[in-house]
Amino acid sequence: MTFAYYKRLTRRQQGIYRKSNEVPAVRLPNWRAVQPIVRRLEEALPGGDRHAVQELCTELLNTMADGLKIRRVRITVLARRPFDETEELHGCYQPAEERDHAVIKVWMRTAKRNQVVAFKSFLRTVLHEFCHNLDYVLLGLADSFHTERFYQRESSLFHQVTHNMEI
Repeated sequence: MTFAYYKRLTRRQQGIYRKSNEVPAVRLPNWRAVQPIVRRLEEALPGGDRHAVQELCTELLNTMADGLKIRRVRITVLARRPFDETEELHGCYQPAEERDHAVIKVWMRTAKRNQVVAFKSFLRTVLHEFCHNLDYVLLGLADSFHTERFYQRESSLFHQVTHNMEI
């Protein structure tokens, strides 16, 4: 299955899209090592301490990157989500340039009510942005598109890091 925007992509981009759609899951070799971090993140998030949440997100993504034997990313946790009349931004991914690390930004509070985001939603956002990184560095894709299999990869990571957890 391809999403509607596929038709607007260049031939080169369509090739990248198709390659992305060939990979339904990413196996996380050290998922057991990640779970205690996920539990601590679940406990810390409701308290709204942005710095504590950022430290745990950094530990989480570093541990995942190390397990996958890929370069680490930088993650910044920001407070209130930016928004306009139609949508609010949950996360953002910036690919690495030359020697720099890729950068992930996520927001931990809703745009309109300034409430701490539900844990499941927050974790999925972090993993979603990390999946963009995986497209570049693990799968070797020249771009990262929201394909059906991209979302399956995100879900596969979510299920691995929360395996047997009550979330």
